[in-house]
Amino acid sequence: MFKNRLTLSEHRMIGGVCGGIAEYLDIDPSLVRVIYAALTIFTCFSGFILYPILYWIIPNKYKA
Repeated sequence: MFKNRLTLSEHRMIGGVCGGIAEYLDIDPSLVRVIYAALTIFTCFSGFILYPILYWIIPNKYKA
C-alpha cells in the first residue's frame, strides 16, 4: 500500500513545514497553521525553536 511521504510543501507561507504536514495528513493547511500558532503561544513560544528544526529535518521533494 502506498503511503504519502512527509516533505516540505511548495504551497508555503514561510518554509513549507505546516503545508507539508497538511499534505501528509490530507487536511487544510490553514488548520495546521492555526493549530501550530496556538501550540506555539500556549507552550511559551517553543514553536519558534521547533519550526527551524522541522525545516531542517523534513526533506524537500523538489531538491535534486
